[in-house]
Amino acid sequence: MAEYQTVRTSTGVRTAEIDAGLRAHMNKVYGTMSVGMLITAFAAWAIAGLSVTSDPSVTGIMIRDGEFLSGLGAALYTSPLRWVVMFAPLAFVFFGFGALLNRASAAAVQLGFFVFALLMGISISSIFLVFTGFSIVNTFLITAIAFGGLSLWGYTTKRDISGWGSFLIMGLIGLIVAMIVNLFLGSPAMEFAISIIGVLIFAGLTAYDTQNIKTTYISHAHAGDQEWLDKSAYAGALNLYLDFINLFMFLLQFLGNRE
Repeated sequence: MAEYQTVRTSTGVRTAEIDAGLRAHMNKVYGTMSVGMLITAFAAWAIAGLSVTSDPSVTGIMIRDGEFLSGLGAALYTSPLRWVVMFAPLAFVFFGFGALLNRASAAAVQLGFFVFALLMGISISSIFLVFTGFSIVNTFLITAIAFGGLSLWGYTTKRDISGWGSFLIMGLIGLIVAMIVNLFLGSPAMEFAISIIGVLIFAGLTAYDTQNIKTTYISHAHAGDQEWLDKSAYAGALNLYLDFINLFMFLLQFLGNRE
């Protein structure tokens, strides 16, 4: 009886430790993601501001009445450099971040995530030239509410949604291919369909990734490898960051008011 009581007490203590560790882990995930979002927002706003001038003699490319693209803006949005700016974040996700996870320290992985957030800010900075500031803020708030609800559901649900993963990844690959094709076609109908599908895919990924972060921590917490757990937190932050950014960008196509 005494042995049973000792085992039960030990198990309860271990469970409490894992629960506390999970809360700390999720706080690190959401905290890192939030810092990344701030870096992206500031970089996008700053680059957009530097891309506009009131002097028509610089490039002669008018954005709206009294505002023209600066030399930086012309380079980022109208020269071949725009393709580098557009695809640099995607290349980093597919080729750079995985290498960091496998070979670098947790601190280097965190730094890599923040560099990626900076690149993403530069990549999406044109939204400040296309949409009104009010509609950007409004869409951001709507995205934050939707993301919060979806992530909370993914964290608290007792339903196993791991089976969603393969379906969502296949949908994501198809979505990326369709977006690249539409860069050359420029079809408004296809763009509308892509936006609808994109919202659905990243809504599902938000819940799926949140549950996956939770279950991954629980299954590895007993190993006590803090370095691996830190890397896992930064990888989780990247996944949720991408879910948020893409959900925001697709919703902006519906809710954003153009200048």
